Amino acid sequence: MLAHLYFWLNIASVGVPFLFSFHPKLKFYKYWKFLFPSIAIMMAIFIPWDIIFTKNGFWGFNENYLLGSKLFGLPLEEWLFFICIPYACLFTHYSLQYFFPKFKLSVKAVDVIYIMLQTVLIATLLYNYNRWYTAVNFAYAILLLGLVYNYDKNILQVFLPSFLVILIPFFLVNGVLTGSWIEDEVVWYNNSENLGIRIGTVPIEDSIYALGMLLSVFALMEYFSRKKRI
Repeated sequence: MLAHLYFWLNIASVGVPFLFSFHPKLKFYKYWKFLFPSIAIMMAIFIPWDIIFTKNGFWGFNENYLLGSKLFGLPLEEWLFFICIPYACLFTHYSLQYFFPKFKLSVKAVDVIYIMLQTVLIATLLYNYNRWYTAVNFAYAILLLGLVYNYDKNILQVFLPSFLVILIPFFLVNGVLTGSWIEDEVVWYNNSENLGIRIGTVPIEDSIYALGMLLSVFALMEYFSRKKRI
């Protein structure tokens, strides 16, 4: 199993959410018509970024934990990551919204968090513009947050608290990928292209990467669902 660890991590992450997508109360499968186009659009942004970073050695993959199949220089498992992880995370978000419909932030709280987060991101970007992972990752998050905040704050009201919950399993999976509890890393990072700050074994940039990836999918899902209702 360890020889194909990345593949099995993807499957384990999506397995339970997929099965419970057909739960008679949750019925998450009804969101598929919004979810999968949104994931495809997100991948159209993140996959080229991933290919370029891999080619330039900003990060890479340990062949000992892979199946061995590649597409455009990326392992099959990396492609699956961009499908399985958003699926599992958005399932978690909508499940939280179903069981805890009041689990959301006030508009005032969103305003405060938005200003604080953008301030930190912009300041960090300005002082680390020469670190590719930090720069591209933070720049994307800054633009995305600005668009969503000005388009519809309600998206951030419901997404941000769910995101804090989602970060727990996300960091567990990423922890394994970056070397926690195993002999070596599945995914390695060139620390000269990031801040060099890690939460356990996970680069701190991965939390912003997760924010950008998941908020992209969720905001697109909300856009498509509203467009269908009009």
